[in-house]
Amino acid sequence: MAIAVLGAVVLDCPDPVALAGFYAEVLGGRIEQQGDWVDLTGGTGTQLAFQAAPGFVPPQWPRPDGSQQFHLDLTVQDMDAAEREVLALGATVLEADDRERSFRVYADPAGHPFCLCAG
Repeated sequence: MAIAVLGAVVLDCPDPVALAGFYAEVLGGRIEQQGDWVDLTGGTGTQLAFQAAPGFVPPQWPRPDGSQQFHLDLTVQDMDAAEREVLALGATVLEADDRERSFRVYADPAGHPFCLCAG
């Protein structure tokens, strides 16, 4: 028997509304703001939430001396089309050296790493 159920994955960031907007465009859902806390609701999968973190320092990818903290794997049907869309929304490429593998690594506008994975 489990002790708990995962309620949400919470991302610290400098601007919760802006980062929630990025993920709303990528994953769908509605933005619900309560002060410095923002929920992304109504989408599929595990709920995401965003909280203001003064002095936020984005993780480094990959660096043994700078923790990546976590990353999200986002399954897509068309890697090239999904890449164009996330880049247009403000993502940046973190690893572009191997276009033949089944995933590609990016950072969201606040610097959190995420992967687009072939579905």
